Amino acid sequence: MKRVLIISPHFPPSNLAAVHRTRLFALHLPTFNWEPVILTVHEQYYEEKPDWNLAKLIPSTLRVEKVRAFGITKPRLVGDIGLRAFVQLVRKGREIIEKDKIDFLYIPIPSFYVSLVARILHRQTGIPYGIDYIDPWVHRFPGSEKLFSRHWFSMRLAAFLEPIAVKKARLITGVAEGYYADVLKRNPRLANTVVTGAMPYGGEQSDHDAISVIDIQPYLFDKKTGKIQLVYAGAMLPRAYEPLRAIMRAIQTNRSVFEQVEFHFIGTGKTPNDPNGFNVRQLAQQHDLWETIVFEYPRRIPYLDVLVHLSAADGVFVLGSTEPHYTPSKMYQAVLSKKPVAAVLHRDSTAVKVLVESGAGIALTMTGDGDMPAVEEKFTGFFISYLKFLKQFNPERVNLAEFDKYSAKKVTGVLAGLLDEALHKQTV
Repeated sequence: MKRVLIISPHFPPSNLAAVHRTRLFALHLPTFNWEPVILTVHEQYYEEKPDWNLAKLIPSTLRVEKVRAFGITKPRLVGDIGLRAFVQLVRKGREIIEKDKIDFLYIPIPSFYVSLVARILHRQTGIPYGIDYIDPWVHRFPGSEKLFSRHWFSMRLAAFLEPIAVKKARLITGVAEGYYADVLKRNPRLANTVVTGAMPYGGEQSDHDAISVIDIQPYLFDKKTGKIQLVYAGAMLPRAYEPLRAIMRAIQTNRSVFEQVEFHFIGTGKTPNDPNGFNVRQLAQQHDLWETIVFEYPRRIPYLDVLVHLSAADGVFVLGSTEPHYTPSKMYQAVLSKKPVAAVLHRDSTAVKVLVESGAGIALTMTGDGDMPAVEEKFTGFFISYLKFLKQFNPERVNLAEFDKYSAKKVTGVLAGLLDEALHKQTV
């Protein structure tokens, strides 16, 4: 069995969404003749509250090595855990590679700076490495055009560092092709040396089965007779706010359609641990929807707690981004919850295909930033169609057989094939 070292500074009990990428890869890689070794940072250095129930989903046979990190200073000068543990990850990574005959090094980003750990370890040991783009690195955010702003500096630092990180990579992957396509354009020399592939997060049925074993009850909202309660769970993307504003304008204009509906936004705050870091409340208040139709619980709650609240809801609301490459991982949780899904997505998002093929819900699609008038105009009619879909919904008709190709196991099989190809290309 070949060995792959995955360096991911966040790993369960971290409750950040990106840890599921590494967790599920590690769960299924042995099936495809790859033994994973995880190198992470000890949870005492995480800023977010540990999720110990999530840690229970980690196989006891999985080898997880942990390093120390520098603490958070006051004032908070360096928060990124990849930077705070950079030296320690390099040192421990080299030790594991040399002692345990590691065949390949794989780095999920963010933390973006850990990709530079891979480049250093390649130079020190010759290990072939790959980078997995969970998020784009060189990326324009709202405000990044403003000279000397934080986003302006971040974008320029990324543009400087990324070519260094990817120069010797033998594998570049991403949640979707759009996550790394521009990397290849910016670094055309990679075309002859690198293997590429796109893999969505994938859904894991055993996670949903676990909530019946681990005793967790919903606690953010109570079931109300005569109310249709929908849950949106996860962070708000910078380019999801415009469609959300358009949706709220539509609800305000056609309030009678939504009088019996509650939208519960969970984990949408400015920071993971701040119970008062509201992002959605102000928009809801501006449109006179707060705590009548729209509710927000800003603090991120543990992963299995999210699944419990999805199970307790009448339906799931998925809001995407105006960026075509964005594929919300929450779509896989939504489908496996077997609750009817209402989604607003970019028409080119791969999540649209997932939803349609599974038959778990319906989607309103948009074309980008300039499409907000159409979203506002169409949302009420879309939602009336969704209410009809909800009344007729039969969870047994969700096409999980078709959805199986999006399972975490199948997705990991794709990764294993790419690892094999990259390793072969390295030795030829």
